[in-house]
Amino acid sequence: MDIDTRVKVALYRAIADSGNVPTAEEVGDRVRASSATVRECYRRLRARRLLWLEADDATIRMAPPFSAVPTQHQVTVDGITYFANCAWDALGIPAALHRPGTVLSRCEQSLEPLRLRVGNDGPEACSWLFHCLVPAAKWWQDLVFT
Repeated sequence: MDIDTRVKVALYRAIADSGNVPTAEEVGDRVRASSATVRECYRRLRARRLLWLEADDATIRMAPPFSAVPTQHQVTVDGITYFANCAWDALGIPAALHRPGTVLSRCEQSLEPLRLRVGNDGPEACSWLFHCLVPAAKWWQDLVFT
C-alpha cells in the first residue's frame, strides 16, 4: 500500500474511532512517517479531491463526509458524535461507518431543529427536501461555501 493510501486509511480510522480529526503528528505515528510527509500526502489527497485543507495547505478542514470543525450537522453513531460538512455528508457518515445513526441539524428556512434516523438501508421516511444552491459539479471550487 502506498504512503498516500496508508495516510488516508489511518486518518479515516482515527476519525471513525473518536469523532475527531487527528493532527498530522498523530497520523504520522500511526503510519510511522514524519508529520511533514503526512502533510505532503494531504496535499496530494487534496489534489485528488479526497480532503479539503485550510488556507495553510497543511491542516484538514474536511475529510468528507467528516468535518474537522463544528457544524450544525451532528451525527451520532454508536455513542460517538461526528460533525458533517453539510446535510448531504450527514447522511454519508452512517453509510461510511456501515452503522445506523441519528442526524441532528436544522432547517435553514425555518431554523427548526431536525432529527433523522439513518439506518443501514438509508434514512427513515420524511417529507424534507434537500436543496443545493451550487451544482455538484462545482462543489470543489469552494467546498466550504458549498
